[in-house]
Amino acid sequence: MTSRRSLTRSAPSSVQATTIVSSLLTVQTPGRGFTDLTSEVAKFVAAAHAGEGALTLFVRHTSASLTIQENADPSVLVDLTTALSRLALEHAPWTHDTEGPDDMPAHVKTMLTQTSLHVPVLNGKLALGTWQGIYLIEHRVRPHRREVVLQFIGGNQ
Repeated sequence: MTSRRSLTRSAPSSVQATTIVSSLLTVQTPGRGFTDLTSEVAKFVAAAHAGEGALTLFVRHTSASLTIQENADPSVLVDLTTALSRLALEHAPWTHDTEGPDDMPAHVKTMLTQTSLHVPVLNGKLALGTWQGIYLIEHRVRPHRREVVLQFIGGNQ
């Protein structure tokens, strides 16, 4: 059981959602791996004059995904790529192989990860933890042009 002294909570704040701001972020990936979107997403939040609210990110593809992950040690991203490759083997006997041996595993990896993220915005800033970054994960071997919808809902600064 958790003691009362080990939990703290700030006072609730209330904001009337008066603003919806949307943008389409186009990302040219280098091929399989992680692309850090954090600074570009932060620029969008600033351009939206976001105060308090919520940011939704949605990738418009079935063979790429989004994640919030550690941004300090690049070996974490290498290990995550390896883990995903082990979970969805490229040369398994997949039925869907029209676009190559990496296509069906890419769909499985997307299903195991996320196509959308929700990030709180507090005082005009992404409420990410110290070691968190926002990443697009490209699951295909070759480079692709990917689209990520950004949408802020909340109040302005």
